[in-house]
Amino acid sequence: MRCESPSDTQYSALSTQHSVLSTLFVIYSYAMRLAVNIDHIATIREARKADEPDPVAAAVLCELAGAQGITVHLRSDRRHMQDRDVEVLRRVVSTNLNVEMAASAEMVRIAQTIKPHRVTLVPERRDEVTTEGGLDVVLHAGNIEKVVKQLLDSQIDVSIFVDPDLEQIRMCHKIGSPKIEINTGKYADAWNGGGNWQTELEKVALAARAAKKVGLIVFAGHGLTYRNIDAIATVPEIEELNIGHSIIARAALVGLDHAVREMSELMRRPRRLPGK
Repeated sequence: MRCESPSDTQYSALSTQHSVLSTLFVIYSYAMRLAVNIDHIATIREARKADEPDPVAAAVLCELAGAQGITVHLRSDRRHMQDRDVEVLRRVVSTNLNVEMAASAEMVRIAQTIKPHRVTLVPERRDEVTTEGGLDVVLHAGNIEKVVKQLLDSQIDVSIFVDPDLEQIRMCHKIGSPKIEINTGKYADAWNGGGNWQTELEKVALAARAAKKVGLIVFAGHGLTYRNIDAIATVPEIEELNIGHSIIARAALVGLDHAVREMSELMRRPRRLPGK
C-alpha cells in the first residue's frame, strides 16, 4: 500500500508547529554545531520508489532533537534527494539548510531558484557510492571561482569540500569562498582500519588552523561515526560537523531523535582519547 505524500499545506502546518521548539538550538547550541545529512532517508525511500520515509519529516525530527543544521546532496543522477525535496526543505527547515552539489551550470540554476541557506560545492562521479575525496580547487579554479561568485551574488552562502591540503585551502581563499568543509575521510578510514589516525587528525587540525588564520570559516565531515567523533570534536577551529550515514544507521535501531541526541552529546563531551 502506498502512503499519500503530505500536501504543501500540511508541510506548512508542520513547519509552524515546530518553529518555536526548533529555536531552542540557539539556547543550547554547542561550540561545535551538528548538521545532520539526511540523504539516506531518501535512499530508503528511493529503494522502493515509494513515498516514505519522508526526508522533510526527518529534518524536523533532527532539528527538534537539537541538530543545528540539515544537509542534503542533490546529485546530478538524483539517486536519493529529488528537486522537490530540496524545495520543501527550504520552506520547512528553520535552522540552516546546506545543499551539497556539483559546480555545474545546472546546479547553480537550481540553487538560484531554491536559495538554500548554504551551498557546499563537492566533486561528483556517477560511479561513486559516496563522495570520494575533496574538490580539486587548484585544478578547476577558473570554473569554481565563477560558480562561487554566482552563488554569492545570489545571496547564497558558499562552502567548498576540500581535502586537508594547504594548497587547496589557499586556493579556496584566493577565489573568494568564505567557508570550507575539510574532508575527514582519511582520518575516519585510519581510525576504522586501525591505522595511524593521529597523523590524519593532525593533518585535519593543521588545515583547520591554516584556514582560520586566513579568515575562512571551517566545517568538517565525511566518514565520522559515534566511535571516531571524539578526536575531531576537540579541534577548536572547526565550527560545524556534517554527519549522515552513521546517524541514520543508528536511527534504524534506536530512533532518529535518540541518534541525533547521542551524537550531539559526544560532540559536547568528547570521550578520553586513546593514549591520553
